[in-house]
Amino acid sequence: MSFNEDARLDTSQVTGGRVRGGAVVGGGIGALIVTLVALFLDIDPGELTGGKNPFDTSQVQTAGEDSTVDLSQCRTGADANRDDVCRVVGTVNSVQDYWTDALPADVGRQYRQARTVVFSGATQSACGTASSSTGPFYCPSDERIYIDTGFFDLLSSRYGADGGALAQEYVVAHEYGHHVQQILGILDRAQSGSGATGGGVRVELMADCLAGVWAHHAATTEDAEGTTLLEPLTPSDVRSALSAAAAVGDDHIQASAGATVDPDTWTHGSSEQRQRWFLAGYDGGSADQCDTFATNDL
Repeated sequence: MSFNEDARLDTSQVTGGRVRGGAVVGGGIGALIVTLVALFLDIDPGELTGGKNPFDTSQVQTAGEDSTVDLSQCRTGADANRDDVCRVVGTVNSVQDYWTDALPADVGRQYRQARTVVFSGATQSACGTASSSTGPFYCPSDERIYIDTGFFDLLSSRYGADGGALAQEYVVAHEYGHHVQQILGILDRAQSGSGATGGGVRVELMADCLAGVWAHHAATTEDAEGTTLLEPLTPSDVRSALSAAAAVGDDHIQASAGATVDPDTWTHGSSEQRQRWFLAGYDGGSADQCDTFATNDL
């Protein structure tokens, strides 16, 4: 999904988080798998590792000087089309422009903006340490989204997403779906029940659906000067988003890790479910299509 090259990006909605020189050490592939099982869900990885958080600050070692992600290069839609960091900025602008108008109109609630922290290596959040291996997440304690753009390469190289623009934009929109849930008082329902029909899965599938709702309207979102941010979606764009949704399905992650596919341990839903709920939002174009707590057919 391409940006209008003349659109202006608003970097005030995004914070350049820490860049740590050298490789991040600690956790290893086992920790990576644990984290990907918990991908996109606001839980402490320690809950899946017997109380030991594989990404605790004490286990993160870095070399070199700290700096921050440079956002000064992100000025226009043309920058968003060529650079992953700038694409995150543009997507944040578009998603927040949509929900600022849609949330009051759809459910009578005022939308409040949430900043995204773009980092590389590791940085601190109010929910603990965010590292390059934890994947993108929404922290309700500070109402911020944390994204290491290196995750996009992992999503395609290890888990099979196609690396297209809407695959990346879907990730951002999904996290802002959690922010919408926070505003609506729904996010806490992730703690109700467990497994394939539990609250965690329902919250995640709802966020996928809300990402689809944004995608339906993305080509109508505008920058501060009224210039359309994004061009209309193509069928190829939609396939790209679906490839990302499939890549982060619980069944796909478990199979990729060589583990037994066990619905009783799911926290996000299967690849098929994540794709289907994204399409429910995309085809329906309204948050009304996203009430995953009102159905037994997930």
